[in-house]
Amino acid sequence: MASSKSNISTNTGLRDTTSDTNDEEKDELCPGFKDVDAFVKYGLGAVLSATKASAALPQTGDEYDFYRSFPGFQEFCESQGDKLLHCMSQIMQHHGCRSHMRDQNKLTGLEERFDLVVDSNDVILERVGILLDEADGVNRSQQPVMPAGFQPPKIVVSSWNRKGTGSGSRSEMFRLLHAKNVARPQLKFKEKVDNSNTPFIPKIFIKPNAIKPLPCYFTNKQIRKQRPEDLDVPAALADFIHQQRTQEHIEDMFAHPYQYELDHLTIPESLLSKPEPQMYKPVAETKCSFIDTLEDLVALNEKLCKLSEFAVDLEHHSYRSFLGLTSLMQVSTREEDFIIDTLELRSEMYILNEAFTDPAIVKVFHGADSDIEWLQRDFGLYVVRLFDTHQASRALNLARHSLDHLLTHFCNVSSDKRYQLADWRIRPLPDEMVQYARTDTHYLLYIYDCVRAQLLDFNHGQPGLLQCVWNKSKDISLKKYVKPIFTEESYLELQRKQKRSFNTQQLTAFRLLFAWRDKLARQEDESTGYILPTHMMIKISEELPKEPQGIIACCNPIPPLVRQQVNELHLLVQQAREMPLLKAEIAAQKKKGLTPIKKPEVTLFGPHDTSRVSESDLHPVSSDELPVKQGMLFSDDEHEMDADVEKTSDLMAAATITLFEEVKTTNNQESLPVAQMKARRILESFENPFRMYLPSSDVHISKNAKFDPSSKIFEISKRWKLQSIEQQQKEMEAKRKVKQEAKEHAKKASEERNKAKQSYQESLQNVATVRQQAAESVKGGAKKRERIASEVGESTPKPSKKLMKSAEKPQKTEPPPQDSFKPFDYSQSDLKVFAGAKSKDNTQFDPNRQAHDFKKKKISKGQKSNPGAGGRSMSFLAGKSDRGFRHNWPKR
Repeated sequence: MASSKSNISTNTGLRDTTSDTNDEEKDELCPGFKDVDAFVKYGLGAVLSATKASAALPQTGDEYDFYRSFPGFQEFCESQGDKLLHCMSQIMQHHGCRSHMRDQNKLTGLEERFDLVVDSNDVILERVGILLDEADGVNRSQQPVMPAGFQPPKIVVSSWNRKGTGSGSRSEMFRLLHAKNVARPQLKFKEKVDNSNTPFIPKIFIKPNAIKPLPCYFTNKQIRKQRPEDLDVPAALADFIHQQRTQEHIEDMFAHPYQYELDHLTIPESLLSKPEPQMYKPVAETKCSFIDTLEDLVALNEKLCKLSEFAVDLEHHSYRSFLGLTSLMQVSTREEDFIIDTLELRSEMYILNEAFTDPAIVKVFHGADSDIEWLQRDFGLYVVRLFDTHQASRALNLARHSLDHLLTHFCNVSSDKRYQLADWRIRPLPDEMVQYARTDTHYLLYIYDCVRAQLLDFNHGQPGLLQCVWNKSKDISLKKYVKPIFTEESYLELQRKQKRSFNTQQLTAFRLLFAWRDKLARQEDESTGYILPTHMMIKISEELPKEPQGIIACCNPIPPLVRQQVNELHLLVQQAREMPLLKAEIAAQKKKGLTPIKKPEVTLFGPHDTSRVSESDLHPVSSDELPVKQGMLFSDDEHEMDADVEKTSDLMAAATITLFEEVKTTNNQESLPVAQMKARRILESFENPFRMYLPSSDVHISKNAKFDPSSKIFEISKRWKLQSIEQQQKEMEAKRKVKQEAKEHAKKASEERNKAKQSYQESLQNVATVRQQAAESVKGGAKKRERIASEVGESTPKPSKKLMKSAEKPQKTEPPPQDSFKPFDYSQSDLKVFAGAKSKDNTQFDPNRQAHDFKKKKISKGQKSNPGAGGRSMSFLAGKSDRGFRHNWPKR
């Protein structure tokens, strides 16, 4: 029996060891990963690193094209692309999908690859959904079909609501109500939520523990709300009256009510000394009270006023509200825990200001940056004497600064973060959520004691480091809540965060969608993420769908309000498509609402770097200071210029036409003023485009050196100011003399021109006209006119048309005498000139005879043809006929 028992014991021992090894093998999910959480944590880190790496890559557009031009970058992209395609092919083969990613035609390869990826994603995600349902114990084939209004609450399964009690036990799932099945608590609020596009005004109207009294704007409710006598006033006049009232109290409206108390707050010695950490009670032995009535809240306030410290934490909801809702408040003392339903007691929470603003009571928070703003926004609560354990953790240089790490480090308690992202509007709260809420503050007072002791030990007993934490905590309590205000440029900040480059059409669509989302979110009291998530808004802006169905296709899943107002969104997209297509950089420069980006001042500079020289560094040159000359055709005529042209307002260079010579410039730089010298340099810079790269006197000088009186540059730049008044007067007198000389010279030139014109007109009076010369020739008996030889060196100038007309006008007024006119006697004229032959008695015209005479006189002894042909055309001259016709008439 003993041997059999020993055998049984040995067998059972072997079975236990084998079962332990089998359990360990079964517990290990994948090689190197114990459970799903470890695998998910590793996978999430890999995805995050890949996302960061992809965000650092060059963006599509000009930046990517620039990098693509380098062969090294191109080869790297091709090699990495092949690796990615190979990995995708392996994943697709593992799931039984087609995986020919690299063996595709060049023409249709991209479309086929895209279809393969889409099909594979559908198959993989469908299998993931089936496996999740099986792991959750839900069989979709057995689920009954019910109307939409009678659907059971969905099961929310994620890492934050999965509880693992041990490595070998199965994780527990919690069934939570979905957010859409929760009644909106905003409907029960006595004071409606103010989502208007106006600045936030504090809600406080009673100021306990005050050193400086509360301004009258907050104490008098009749000023804050509409007065009874204003009911009969028209709306426009009522707005004007309200503006006049608020202008009187505008400084008090936006000031921190406890600014004076916090500025004059002193830290007692007891808070700077080393404490003895007081151990916390176990959670099971600590009483927890849920407060949802006004009587319980008043009793809690009386308890808190008798304490020296208590811990506070808040639970917030922001998805189904525009500004957000503080859904729960946890308060813990050394002996008891309290959970306050802030949704039910929202309008009565101001009672706690008596304890929260008492400087003798320490309020311990962890990460109070957001909590301080939420308390002001929803309840009008303010905190005096705040201690933030997050700031203490940073001062101690701990590994992490979260509350989870502090609980593990000081209390050896692992916090359960399953409900960190849960919907805290759920009523009644499940017991698990209540336990999670109270653990946030239950251990906080013990951590407060431990942190203060370590801060003193860390600084060798000196209170300097602890004093710094108190001061940082006071700065946090001085924070003021600022309501999000919509402006015309609000969308630009979001666009910069997304690091997307849009053209004008896409940017217009993004701006219109952003404004539509903000307006609808304020009206419906929903968050902008619920109305239209940012990634969907960017997708619609990039695609610019032509149809409403395209807008719905860009959203997955489709937000309810997008489905309702898809036609309005379609109109906005159409309005954006009508904009002219430009690049975003050009459009940003043309937009008037944008302020120009100022270049940062760089103290380092080079002597030839003129790119950072601003216009303010140049001396202002006015057009009145510079002599202005009109362009001349030839340089010899420049001295005949009129000095009145100096009054013109344009800066013009004297143009001189030169073919093979350089323009002669006089170097009178010593006599020229500063403005003319700078203007000459500007004109010379246009002649030589490489002048900016040459060493010159006007190098770039930093502004700091210019305004430093001890530097030599200061004396040089301010030399024109140090000139005496006498030198300036001399320059002015020299300018005046030059102007007077120019005017005198111009007057002399004009007088000489007038004299020349008069002498020319006088000389024309003695010259006989053509008709007068013809009449004299007739009187002389048809004598040949002989040209009178002019004297040597003289030449009669050719009169212009204007002068001839002016000379003929006085002659036309004097009619010639009638006796001098006689008709010409043609009988006395010699008509042989027209006949071309000797005169004969027969004057009758005989064509045949004339032809014989023409043949006889035809080109004899090298002479030209007979001019006796008269005005007849040479093409009609008579020739000998082949038929022997006697009369040879001209042929047509």
